[in-house]
Amino acid sequence: MKTIIALICACTFAIAATAALAQDPETQDVTEYRFNDEIVPGSLLRPDNSIITVRSAGKTKSLIRIRKHFIPHMLKSVEDI
Repeated sequence: MKTIIALICACTFAIAATAALAQDPETQDVTEYRFNDEIVPGSLLRPDNSIITVRSAGKTKSLIRIRKHFIPHMLKSVEDI
């Protein structure tokens, strides 16, 4: 069953690749953009004398705890295989 699905996928990719290669490069339109240098007048706007203060994060314990019976449980599950 897996080989049939793999064969169908390979055929699909081969057909798609030949369709992509079959396009004639001369028929594709080429668009070219040229930008000239322009000076944009303006000024920088920003607030005067701005001071940002941030409260420090509180010190809390991690909510993630490692289970003490994890390793023996994993070894037990491997033995069942």
